[in-house]
Amino acid sequence: MPRRSKLAHVMITLAAWSAMTLWAAGVARAGNDDWLTDWPTHAQLSDGTDIGLILRYQYDVNDFSHDDGKFTDAHTNRRKYLGLYVKKPGVYDGTLYYDFQSRQWQDAFLRLQTKAVTGDDDFGAIRFGQSKTPVSFEGVTTSTQTTFIELALPSQAVYENRRIGVDWAIQRTHWLASLGYYSHNMQGKDPGHTLAARAAWVPIHQATHVLHLGLAVSREHPYGLVNALGVQQPATASFKTTPEAGLTTVTLVSSGTLSGVDHIDRLGLEGLWIDGPWSVQSEYLQAQTTFDTGKPHYDLSGYYVYGTWVLTGESRQYHDGNVSNVIPSRPWGAVEFAVRYSELDLNDGTVLGGKEHDWTAGANWYLGTHLRFQANYIRAFSDRRGLVINPQVVELRVEVFI
Repeated sequence: MPRRSKLAHVMITLAAWSAMTLWAAGVARAGNDDWLTDWPTHAQLSDGTDIGLILRYQYDVNDFSHDDGKFTDAHTNRRKYLGLYVKKPGVYDGTLYYDFQSRQWQDAFLRLQTKAVTGDDDFGAIRFGQSKTPVSFEGVTTSTQTTFIELALPSQAVYENRRIGVDWAIQRTHWLASLGYYSHNMQGKDPGHTLAARAAWVPIHQATHVLHLGLAVSREHPYGLVNALGVQQPATASFKTTPEAGLTTVTLVSSGTLSGVDHIDRLGLEGLWIDGPWSVQSEYLQAQTTFDTGKPHYDLSGYYVYGTWVLTGESRQYHDGNVSNVIPSRPWGAVEFAVRYSELDLNDGTVLGGKEHDWTAGANWYLGTHLRFQANYIRAFSDRRGLVINPQVVELRVEVFI
């Protein structure tokens, strides 16, 4: 896209954002601080059952520069989720929603609370259906609740995403644990089975003060596919990531397709500290691929660390072993700044997948609890087989979610 057209598009996008902001601010001044609260998005039955609508819409702008012509600027919908939920506190909850942008089913599960059967004894909850696998703290965070527009490099490369299965989870004030068994996803892709577990210790768990230390592990056994001629193909795996930009499929580092895979072991070490308006989050991720051909296993690893500061004084939220958005205490919203460093190494043995590290600076503006504006600047540095590409990315997002 010519530079003048790019600039014009960004200006138009910013103008549209400004119009939405003025409208939301006008609603707030009219006395409705949370402008989606009064929408008929859910109904509560006499027995306490709540039935409601799930809506998540994100519109993104990705503007690339210093990229040797490898990337194309993009501005389009990132996610268009629509679905339903039903829940009866202390008994069960269920979720079903579809992304009309990627044309894929997302969460689709039913979860039962054991205390609904046992009475006062709580042995956790059992979930059936499609849900997120647990290795990657960022990965299991809802997309509308993440601090940055896209996941960090190692999270994108290692995270196994959603699978159909059954899992059990239990939570207490100062610890949590889960165990799950999963197969392929609802699109029929990624055939195989995975056994995964996660545990965390939360020695500090207060409204604005949190210390969370966690461990997640999994073992995936991918299956080979039968081709059109009826011939069984070997199981494969591939690890790659974009430069933390969601509107491109171009990758700077990639393991390529690994054939003859027997199993993949994943490991995640996660940490979170929240102290009033300040927070630090970090994670180390590793994956080891073992082959059925006897060749040496393939190891990859990476980590990220980031810090946040809420200018307006609020805190990031923490519940159910994960983080969520800042809740504004003012009609005009809350403002948050963040800086992240991420690193990924896909070189091991004869596999020269490359190395990359990214710096990201971000700003978030929360208007109520259903509207957020985000801006990220990413400086990426990559080296794959001597090919050095260091792009810069400007990302903008507006999102509405219920």
